[in-house]
Formats: sequence, C-alpha cells, structure tokens
Amino acid sequence: MQRKRPQAVERASDAPSTPSPVDALADVAIGHERHLNAPAVVIRPDDVQTALRRLRDELGFDHLSCVTAQEYEDRFETIYHLKQYADPTQEVSVVVPTSRDDPRSQSGAAVFDTADWHEREAYDLFGIRYDEHPDLRRILLPETWQGHPLRRDYDQEQSQVVTFREHANPLADDERENDTMLLNVGPHHPSTHGVLHLKTTLDGETVADVEPDIGYIHRCEEQMCQQGTYRHQIMPYPDRWDWGGAGILNEWAYARAAEDLADLDVPEYAQVVRTMSAELSRMNSHFLAVGAFALDVIGEFTATFMYAIQERERIQNLLEDLTGQRLMFNYFRLGGVAWDLPDPREEFFEKTRTFVDGLPARLSEYHDLLTANEIMQIRTLDTGHLDPEVAKRYGVTGPVARGSGIDYDLRRDDPYGYYPELDWDVVTEDGCDNYSRLLVRMRELEESAKIVEQCVDLLEQWPEEDREIQSNVPRTLKPDNDTEVYRAVEAAKGELGIYIRSDGTDTPARFKIRGPSFSNLQALPEMANGEYVPDLIATLGSLDTIMGEVDR
Repeated sequence: MQRKRPQAVERASDAPSTPSPVDALADVAIGHERHLNAPAVVIRPDDVQTALRRLRDELGFDHLSCVTAQEYEDRFETIYHLKQYADPTQEVSVVVPTSRDDPRSQSGAAVFDTADWHEREAYDLFGIRYDEHPDLRRILLPETWQGHPLRRDYDQEQSQVVTFREHANPLADDERENDTMLLNVGPHHPSTHGVLHLKTTLDGETVADVEPDIGYIHRCEEQMCQQGTYRHQIMPYPDRWDWGGAGILNEWAYARAAEDLADLDVPEYAQVVRTMSAELSRMNSHFLAVGAFALDVIGEFTATFMYAIQERERIQNLLEDLTGQRLMFNYFRLGGVAWDLPDPREEFFEKTRTFVDGLPARLSEYHDLLTANEIMQIRTLDTGHLDPEVAKRYGVTGPVARGSGIDYDLRRDDPYGYYPELDWDVVTEDGCDNYSRLLVRMRELEESAKIVEQCVDLLEQWPEEDREIQSNVPRTLKPDNDTEVYRAVEAAKGELGIYIRSDGTDTPARFKIRGPSFSNLQALPEMANGEYVPDLIATLGSLDTIMGEVDR
C-alpha cells in the first residue's frame, strides 16, 4: 500500500525559509542541548517572555504543548515544550535553569495563557517561583500544604493541617450595579465529570467568573512512574489516567516516548494491531462522551445515554476478547503488544465487522436523538464559544480544538503507528460552540470505524509466518544517562504527551504527563463567562473532561 504523505509536511514545505530556533534565540541563549524530539535552547531566567514571544511571533511556534519542571543536584529547571499547530513535527524546547537556593524565573503566562496552570503546578510540586505570574498559588494541593512533594528534600513524614476557610467572593469589591454571588458547582461525581469544583461567580443569572478548582484526586502518578521500571512496571499506569475507556491510547503515549528513548522498533504487524485497538478505545471514550453530554444537557437518560452504554458494551466485549480486560487494558508492551489476536481469529474478525457494519445505521439514530433535537440545538448552538486563536493560546487540542476549526490531529500531522497507510479524514467543525464539539465526536466515531475496518482487512490477510507482535526488547532497559524526550499521541481528549529524562538506570529520573484535559479545562472561563448557568453545564460537558487525567 502506498504511504500517504502527512498533510502537515505538505503545508510546511511551501513556507518560506525561516531561521532555526537556535539562531533566532542566539542573543538570549546561554547554552544548547539536544533532546531526542527537538533542539533545546538554554536561556537565562529573566528572558523567558522574550524567548517565547520570539518563537511564537517570528517562527510560528504557536502551541505551548507542555511545561516540565524538574530538579537536579545543583539546580532546578523548567522546560517549555513548543510546537506549531500547522506542523507539530516542528518542535523546540526552551530550558530555563534556576538556582537551588532560590528557584525563580520569569513567567511565560504573558505570552501563552496555558503557561498559567502549568507553572502553578511546577510551583506546587517543586517550589519554583515564576515572577510576573498572574496568580501564582497551589493548584493540585491545598493552599495550607507544607512543602513541595516532588523535591528531593521533601519530608514525607511531616504532618499536614488543612484549615476550613469561608469562600470569599472574588468579585465582591467590583463596581457592578447588582450584587454578585458565589455559587459552588461540585465537587461531586458524575455531575461535574469527576471530582471537580467550579467556583462560579454570578451576576444575576449570568456567569461573571468561573474558576476550576482541581486536585481532589491527585495521586502522584508521575512519581509512581518514576519509581517503576521502563520495561515492566510503568505500562499499567496510563490506563488509570482516563477511566472513560481510552486507556489504550494512553498506553501508546508512554510506549512512543519510551521506544524513542530506548531506540526500540515495533514490527509492522504489531503497528496494525495497535492502531485497531487504539481506535476501538477511542470509540469507547467518545460514546461515553456523547451519552454523558446528552444526560448533562437534556437529561436524556432512558434513550441516548443507555444507547451509548450499549455501544460501549459491544466495544468492551471486543477489547476484552483482545486484551483480557474491559477498562484497565495493559495491552501494549514496549516494542509491540502483549499477545496476538484471540483464537479463533475468524470469530474475532466477524464480531468486529458486525459492530462496524452496523454502526452507520445506529449513528443515524443518535443524530435523530441529539443533533436534530430542537432542545439540544437551543442549548448548544452559540453557547460555549471558543475562538480558534483563544484555543491556541490555551494549548487546546483534540475534539475541543477541532470544534473550533483547528485542523490539528497528531495521527496525521506527526504520524505514528499505521495511520499514514490508511484512508481516513481529520474531522473539523468551525462553529466554535458546544454543538460543534458534539458534531466532531459524532463524526470521529465514523472515521474510527473506517480505520478499524481497514485494520481488520489487513490483519485477516496477513501471512501467519509474519505475525510478529513484539520486537526483541532487552529484559532490562537502561537508556543513556541524561537523555531527554517528549513524545505525544492523539488521545481521545487530544494531545497526550510524555516527557522522560533518563539517568542511566532502569527507572526514569523524571516522568511528566501532559494530559489534554488539563489544558482544555483551563480554557473553560473563556467559554463560560457572560453566559447563563445552564450554558456553563453544557460547556463543561462538551469538554469531555476526565479528572484522573487532569489531576494525575
């Protein structure tokens, strides 16, 4: 089959030549590094905004994908991982070292809004202070927490006292004609899609301000991964970041980063199996998103929600046949997958084809119940508006970004797996509202079914002697000391990235998770302010947030 050329490469090839990031930052650079995914420019702590603004405005690096903080024996360090929405294979890292005695650097939030939450997390867990940050305070842990848990000198035995404080109205002293009121939405599950608390300030019935309060289920996932071995002990964790059913996609994010770090190949047959299972997992997640959204917006429990759960049961039956699990799959292995398709293969193929063949007719019913539903349209059309430029400032990805017309999908734009060999389309809608985000997920279900069907055709015809499910991977993996990589995949909610720094042992020195829901949720105030409370509920539902991925 002829390999399709990634669209992002075609777009980038016609662009005029521009200076490299290293050359563009020559006057502020104090050193250079080479990460496996990108060149890295080391700058002074007071030049952060200059460097980020120049990369964004002059070189087109308009996507601050992730911010990673870490500690060395002699310093702390912040790494800003930048990409281009037009071509995410164009990457650069901005490395900002600071002293151990007083870890402090300039905030990048004035250039990229998404740096706000990422830098707050770095402050919370490592104690790095960011000058000129708009609101530098803890984000995952209570304000009264003692110490910074990811620092080497953190005392795990110290007592913690969390005091009760009366909620203060953040807009109490403004000059509005009417009084404002603080309304607590959450934290309770499933109404807020996990244990999420929205501090909502109302001016009458209008949302004047909303602040997502996160961290209720922060479980130190990054630290647990840092204590696990590359080969055997980390892979079970990614499933737990997204209990919506998209765990296989999360497994692929870790696999992609670790395989690059350790220079591991994946057999072609295993790539097809990975791609098929990943799209089944994406559909598993999207059906929950669609069903829960109907429940949020129009209270449609008896039909739409239960229909969606029925579809998930069909998908989970297939995934159980393939992986042995219905939710916490642990199916990927570095270099491939755990095992081949179940026997008899013909029965598995028949069940999978029966599901995808019947999907178009069933999706037509979903459109009758949802997209053609007058109440749904009233509740979602022109609500939760998110302009594409605002979405980019916050690092929004996935269906939320594509619902704002941003043509960005890592399966096509930073190809991996078997996606470049298959016929499928990236779905976008330009309505920029809650309705568009629903449409994107509905249409992506169709595209995922197309991918699964093509994978089944390939696997059915694959010669038995060439069915290699895993490459030859050493029993113990010890990547070279101080090797760094950031890799991402197109997960169900958007760009799920993993940063790993090795130290020459069989466990990572630093393991950072970039969950798409973290950045997507940060943009909620931009969508909700000025609208009514019911619109806020619909907008939150349209984000398809999973708090396990936000809090980690």
